[in-house]
Order: sequence, then C-alpha cells, then structure tokens
Amino acid sequence: DSMNIEDNIALAINSLTSLSEKNISNRIDKSLELVSLKDVRHLMPSEISGGMKKRVGIARAIAINPDYIMYDEPTTGLDPITSDKINQLIRKVSEKKKVTSIVVTHDMKTLKTTSNRVVMLHEGDIIFDDETDKLFSSKDKFIQYFVKGEEK
Repeated sequence: DSMNIEDNIALAINSLTSLSEKNISNRIDKSLELVSLKDVRHLMPSEISGGMKKRVGIARAIAINPDYIMYDEPTTGLDPITSDKINQLIRKVSEKKKVTSIVVTHDMKTLKTTSNRVVMLHEGDIIFDDETDKLFSSKDKFIQYFVKGEEK
C-alpha cells in the first residue's frame, strides 16, 4: 500500500530478473497495457477500485513472463460486471501470453469463462477431471448439484 502501481510491478521484476531500468519500464508499460490500465502507473493502490487492483495484480504477474499464473478466487468481492471483465481478462492473458492459468474458484460463471479443463474436488477427493463442457453437461446428480444447484 505504500508503493505506487509502477513500484509494485517493478518489485516483482527486480526480484526475479536482471533487466535494465529501461527494460523494466517497458515491461511495466506492456503489462499495464494488456490489462487496460496504461495510465495508472503513478497512482497509489488506495486511489484505484477493487477491479483495478485485481488487474494490477495480473499485470504484476505477467510482467515476469511466467509459464503459469495461479488465481485464487479472482472475482471474490467484485460486482457481476467487474467479475465478467476479470474473467474475460484471465482468458485474454492466457491466450495472448500463452500462459497456463490455474483458477481456483467456486464461481461457475468464472469457471465457464476462464477454463477449458476442470478438476473438481470434494472433501479432498477428485470427483471430476475433464473438459469444462463435459462438466456442465454431466448427468451425474452429485456434480449437477454443485454445477447447477440442483437437488441431489
């Protein structure tokens, strides 16, 4: 909270790379542009909305050019419109950066939008491991209960 957006993103890059200041600045620009926040680099976290904070977090993650990005309940606390935007952004980042996204969520809309494969856990056991479309078309009553909210 005590660093502006640029310094927050640079922190990860400085910790994990040996890039020059110019290259770090370019990477910050590209990361913020990808998440549609190119004009916020000098703002403080307290000056941006919750959805913007989520997007800055994604920008920080992609700035180090990872092979994987893990999202833990990425839409928690967001209104439905902002949640949809974050879901679309997760998909966009995965495709543009060619990065594997691992999304932990209880939100079926997030799951439907962001994933192409699902591993569903219940009480520590894997109860489903297949393509997302197959989850939503499953005839299994137990899975339907979780996915569609239907009675067991």
